[in-house]
Formats: sequence, structure tokens, C-alpha cells
Amino acid sequence: MASYDLNEELKKHEAQTAAEHMKDRMDAGQSGAYQGNAFAKAAEDTVDLGDVSRVKVLSPGRQVFKRFIRNRLAVFGSVLLITMFVFSFIGPLFYAYGQKQIFYTYDKQNVNYALAKANTSYNGYTLDENVETERNVVNAMNSNIKKMLSQGQTEMLIAGETGGFRIREAGPGIYVLSAGQTRPVCTTGEGTVLVGSYSSVGKKMTYTGEAVPGLEEEAAKLKGKDGTFTLDGVTYSYERGAAKSYDIYAELSGVSYTGAALGSDFEKALSEAVSAGASSFTVDGTDYVVRKDGALYQVSTLTNEQDARVYTNYTLDTIEQSGRVSDAFKAAALMAAYDGGSFTADGADYTIEPGEGSLDIYTADGENYAEFNSFSVRRYSGEDTMEYELKKAISGKIEEMREQNLKSSTMVHDLPQQNEDGSYSRDENGNLIYNETEMKITQRDTGEYVINCDQINYVIDIYASPSAKHVLGTDGDGFDVLARIMYGGRISLMVGFVVVFLEILLGVIMGGLAGYYGGWVDNLVMRMVDVFYCLPSMPIMIILGAMMDALRMDTYIRLMIMMAALGIMGWAGVARLVRGQILSLREQEFMVAAEATGIKVRARIFRHLVPNVMPQLIVTATMGIGSVILTESTLSFLGLGVKHPLATWGTIINSVSSASAMAHYAFIWIPVGLLICVTVIAFNFVGDGLRDAYDPKAKR
Repeated sequence: MASYDLNEELKKHEAQTAAEHMKDRMDAGQSGAYQGNAFAKAAEDTVDLGDVSRVKVLSPGRQVFKRFIRNRLAVFGSVLLITMFVFSFIGPLFYAYGQKQIFYTYDKQNVNYALAKANTSYNGYTLDENVETERNVVNAMNSNIKKMLSQGQTEMLIAGETGGFRIREAGPGIYVLSAGQTRPVCTTGEGTVLVGSYSSVGKKMTYTGEAVPGLEEEAAKLKGKDGTFTLDGVTYSYERGAAKSYDIYAELSGVSYTGAALGSDFEKALSEAVSAGASSFTVDGTDYVVRKDGALYQVSTLTNEQDARVYTNYTLDTIEQSGRVSDAFKAAALMAAYDGGSFTADGADYTIEPGEGSLDIYTADGENYAEFNSFSVRRYSGEDTMEYELKKAISGKIEEMREQNLKSSTMVHDLPQQNEDGSYSRDENGNLIYNETEMKITQRDTGEYVINCDQINYVIDIYASPSAKHVLGTDGDGFDVLARIMYGGRISLMVGFVVVFLEILLGVIMGGLAGYYGGWVDNLVMRMVDVFYCLPSMPIMIILGAMMDALRMDTYIRLMIMMAALGIMGWAGVARLVRGQILSLREQEFMVAAEATGIKVRARIFRHLVPNVMPQLIVTATMGIGSVILTESTLSFLGLGVKHPLATWGTIINSVSSASAMAHYAFIWIPVGLLICVTVIAFNFVGDGLRDAYDPKAKR
């Protein structure tokens, strides 16, 4: 049996009829004969009811398309969606900025320019690198110097682990730390002290201090693991050690000398020093160091003292801003301040003279080179880049504030003029151009003084208003808002499609199995559907977001997990829809015929039943994408979805989540909010149009 293409047959018939009419027209010459022929021809061209060219047939897809385009709202929604996709996926390709590109600008701001404070800590400079010092002594220098000041002392002796140390005042604000060797004098207190060790193998006594006459002979008689014995009125105890050796301890009570006794005056001074917790005492012009060792006190004298470090609370300021001096220069200057006044450092000769609250340093030519001050003025960052005249002016103003008991004041000083790019302005000769600048000085509760003034700084361009460079301005991180919206649209739309695809995939599989097999399979799947309907999706997403925050998960992995979670929690509705449709379709004649031909069950479900459910699935998917986009935006706004700096529409709104920010920076969140609304409405329009196009009777 021959097959016909009805549309092609109709076109051929119309073309043949038109050609014949043209021929008759030419033959009749527009005469009355033409009319007769025309009527006759029309009678001959009458199409019978059985003629195959009589019927013009449209495919189901074209019928759905025609009904869809008659719906103006659906067409409008389609145009909006196409525009949105072009904006989000193609727009960034032609836009000059990226979503993570930070913008900077030069802005005049009131900044913390400098910080002034009285020096309360003491900095140390090395005098001789060959003289060893102990870390614990160096770390305690500030507290020891302050202790000396509080007690009105000019010297302090300290016993270390390996030697002794002396701190002496070389002049106001200058202290020298010297190190020396200790010579044991005596031990006092009640307890035991290790005297030495005796080796039974070598028959030899090794002492920790000075030798004790007769002790080695007594040690040779020792037996057992431990015990005691008495020698010259002193009780000794011993313990068995490794390799047949004995550790011998002297049990002390009172004063035990390593040499000759020093008399009652010494013991009285020692007792007073121990009672007072002093680290040293002096008897008959000799200094003694006291170090506590458990319950005992070790008393020693210092020998071979050498200067190791010099400490001061002065800060050095050079007259020339470019001047830089070494620590060796500072150490030499401090040592010479009250000892001759002249020194050599860094290959040049200098003199130093004490002034009023300062130490002035001059070159060999008599020019003022630098100055030690007890008051420090530095840039707020701690850098020493301020001019000497400005430091002196600030110090003078603070002295005036102290005299008048003021907490804040202002002063005017010439500062280098800055260009818009933050660089300093110079004249034609290359010299800096200065402008009068008002500086405000404020005293903090800590006693420090903060100096503020206006400066042009190169800063992140945050919350910039819309302009030709940034059409929608910038956000709080200096990102271009329009670029963020474009890239954010990619993520939001991608999340909508991926989540709906997962929902459709899981829903078709589970619903198809439940609807086709029925019975226990249907009951099992439907109970699973009931369980997923009961799941509290928002609390689950909150818990999941908190877990990902705790694990510091990568942003893109976080995005994939969020899409998977939303898809898994949303398939239940699709499964119920597919099940209901398949229950009605599986009993129809075409399914009976498919079963009779022996087609496999999988093919019957996914090649015959599911395609008949596709119209409903398309409508459901189209209308569901909008709700998924809203869910993603909500999660990102709450900080549970995609994290900064990856852009989504929700995170963009979250960047201005406070009430004040929303009021002042409406140019950031209003465009994003409108795009979310327009996109969701457009998907709903398209979904409504598809529903009416697939099932026009439902509309009526």
C-alpha cells in the first residue's frame, strides 16, 4: 500500500490548479469564455471526501507549539528567560570585569597618622657579643630595672644558672648589664645538697664543689643501696647509682661554708637577705649573690665581670629623615653619654651631651646629628618615617596639653601634598610641595596620643555609587555588582536546572516502578515518598550548612552537595505524579499490545509509558525551577548555601543584609531582587503556557 505525505500532495494540487487557471486566462483573453472555462474547471477540480490531499494535518508538537505561542504571557515569559540566559551565560564573556576582581580607588580619608607615647619599656643593645648572657636574665631586665627604680637602688646583683650578673645605672635612663663568673661561698638553709659522686670501680671521688677532707676515704667504705654516715660533725647520706657508684649528699642545717667561715656579721647579713628575699647583699665592701635552690640558698661572689648589654628607655631620632644608625651606634652613644661624651661608631666620630629630657648627638663638625628622647613619636604603623621637625612639633604640643590638662587638641603643620594617585607632589626642581594640614591629637585611656589628619589613600573601592565605570556600583568587598549579578545568575540558574533534573530522574525511576509493578513495590515506594514528604528540609539544610562550615569545605564541593541534597529531598512529588499517570496508562490497548509482542519490562516502562508522561513532567519541571531558585537564594542569603567569594543572587543580597546597609545601598540588592522575581515569574508563565498547550481542555 502506497504512503502519502498529505501536506506535499496538497501543495502539488494547488500549484497545478493555479497553472491551469493561468493558461485558461491567456487563452480566453479575459473574455466571457474565460468565465465559462473557469466554472467548468472549478467543477472538475472539486475534491472528493476520499481524496488524500483534502486534509492538512499538523503534528502534535506543532499543535502544542501553536497553542503555546497564542498565550501572550507564556511568550513573554519565554522572552524573559532567553534574555536572562543571555545575560548570565553570554554577558560575562563581553563584560570587562570578573566576579572576584577587587577595585581600588584613591580617597581622601581621616586616618590615624601617628602615635606618640612616653617610653616605659627598656630596649637593650649589645656591647660585647663574646660575653654570654642567660635568656631568663635578659627577659627579666624590664622588671628588674623597674624594681630598682621603685626601691631607689642604683645596682642589683642577680645569680643565674651558670653565672652571676650585675645591673648598674650608668646615668638617668641608662642601665648596663654585666656578666661574671660565680665563686661559691656557702650554702644556707635546711635540706640536702649533692656533694659529689664516688665510683667503686675507679676508686675515685668526683666533687660538685670544693673537696671535703676525708670524704673520699669514708666513701670507699660504703656498702648497700643507701645509708648515712657522719664526718666532722656533718651528716651525709648516700644512694646507690649506676655502674657501682654512690651519690653523696650533705644534710645541712644553718650555714655550710665551702672554705673558711666568714664570721657573725656575714651570717647576720645573709639571714636578713634570705628573710627579705633579696638577690644580693654586701658585707665589708664585698658583694654577694644569693640564688635559691629548692630549700637551700647558694651564696657566691662575682669575678671577672664584663659589660654585656646596655638598656635604655630613650628613643633615637635622627635630624635627617633618611638617616639610619646601627644598634652598635646606639650602644656606643649610650655608654659615652655619662662617660666622656665622645664615641666612635660607623666609621665616624661623635659627641653626646645630656639635655633637658634628652641626649643630643653632634658630629665632629658640631652639627646636630641625632637626639635620644624619652618620648616616642612614630607613624601609626610603627615605621620611623616622620620628619624630625614634625616629631618635635607633636612632642611640644603634647607637653602643652599636659600642662593644661587637656585630653585633645589640634595643631597645624606642613605635610607633603599628595596627588590623586597617592604619590607626593613635587615642584619643577624635584622638591616636595607642602600644604598646611590640621592635625588632631587625642589622648587615649592608656596614656598614648593618637594623631589624626586627612590623607589621600589607595583603598578598596567599597560601596561605590553607580557610575560609567561601574554601572551598578561596587559592594562591600570592592567587587563590581553587575559582574557579580551576571556570574550569580549562572549559579542560580544552574542550581535550578540541576536540582530539577535530579528530582525528575529519581521521581521517574521510583514512580515508574511503583506504577507499573504495583503491589508491594508500590507500597514500598509510596511509604518512602511519605517519609520524604515529612522531612523538614530547612532544618536539614541548616545542619548540613553548619557541618560544611565546620569542615571548611571547598566552595564548589559545597555547591554540589547543596544541589544533591535539594534534589534528593524533592523527588517525592514527581514520583507520585508519575505513578498516578502510569497506573492509568498501563491498562490501555497499546500497553496490552506491547506486552503481547514480548517487549521487555524496562522498555515498556521507559519507552512506552514514561514518554506519555513527559508533557506533565515538562510542566512540573518548568514550574519547579522557579521555586528551586528561590530556595537557593534563601539558603545563600542565610549563609547556608554557596559561600563567598563565589557569587549567587542570594549571597549578593546577603552582603547588604543589615537594615542600615539596605537603606544606604539599595543599588546593590534591588536589581538582584528584581532579577529573582522576574526569573521566577517567567518560569511560572512558561509553565502555565505549557500546561495549557498540552491540555487545552483543562483551560476550558
